[in-house]
Amino acid sequence: MESIDKHIEYDKKLLDDPTTSPQSRRHTEAELEALESYKKNHPDNTNDPTALELYCDCNPSAPECKKYDV
Repeated sequence: MESIDKHIEYDKKLLDDPTTSPQSRRHTEAELEALESYKKNHPDNTNDPTALELYCDCNPSAPECKKYDV
């Protein structure tokens, strides 16, 4: 996606579509929640975050999210 706002809009449209499968709906609901949280935590960032960025925003202490000074 071009931006986080467009990604949020896309996910909302998917959830409004009655033909969306239950599995896709669960995935989209979780993704939308993570995107909205990311947007709230990073108001100046308009780029569409990667799955890892979303994960690390929700789980900053996870081993794959730790940052080390070199």
